[in-house]
Amino acid sequence: MWRDREGCGTIPFGIAAFRIGIYALWPFGYTTVERHDAGAPSCVGNVLWLVLAGWWLALTHIVTGIAMCLTIIGIPFGIANFKLIPVSLFPLGREIVRTDEPFAAR
Repeated sequence: MWRDREGCGTIPFGIAAFRIGIYALWPFGYTTVERHDAGAPSCVGNVLWLVLAGWWLALTHIVTGIAMCLTIIGIPFGIANFKLIPVSLFPLGREIVRTDEPFAAR
């Protein structure tokens, strides 16, 4: 019975990492929205994520976004990097949706 609970605390962080990876792979036509039913564990997980990984991920997206915007061809990719900053800072309690869906409005 105790083996079932071994490592279950890291599953939400792994799912969040895959969510960031999928969104980084193809950010065009998608956006992130907050899930209002996420709850307090999501808030605590976001604080933990921010301290351990989120700040340097966001800083990396800022630096690469600025570097991409220096060329005309790189501007769309720079904007895509800037779109990744909020989901890199606080990935838990967010959902990636298509921009043409009705509930994708901010």
